[in-house]
Amino acid sequence: MTTLTTHLPAPKEVRDLFTDLLDKDVSMRPGPPFAVSAYYPASVASYVDDTLVVRAVVALDLPLSAYAGSALALVPLAQAKAAIEESRLSPSMGEALQEVFNVLASTFNAPGAAHLRLYSSALAGDVLPADARARTQILGRREDLVVDVAGYGSGRIAIVLC
Repeated sequence: MTTLTTHLPAPKEVRDLFTDLLDKDVSMRPGPPFAVSAYYPASVASYVDDTLVVRAVVALDLPLSAYAGSALALVPLAQAKAAIEESRLSPSMGEALQEVFNVLASTFNAPGAAHLRLYSSALAGDVLPADARARTQILGRREDLVVDVAGYGSGRIAIVLC
């Protein structure tokens, strides 16, 4: 049996997806890895292959969670900033962010790579399962980027292969 590798999306693939999905100018630059914790909340999505093995996780820090969710849901900047101050996304931001996570699955699905799909997600401010938090801290095949969403602000994303 041949085990397919998991495709690590290039920053350009991620930027293009965010730009198209949010209908905003999005810029990215490399950033340092971040540790998801109670002190640094993030929204985390887990992606599985056809055998339900977790092959990747994506973490968006609280600011990027609020800005991306707000941009997609057409929520004003003031409400995004309020969500950051309260460390909790509004229901409309959370629902929009779930859609961002769902569409992000497409960036893993390159020819010859394992087919991944969104399995689960936890939003910033919610209880994050310990295994999801641990997977965000894996070193190795990962992309850590600072993302700026025009008209909203900057945050960080970590794409980690498990």
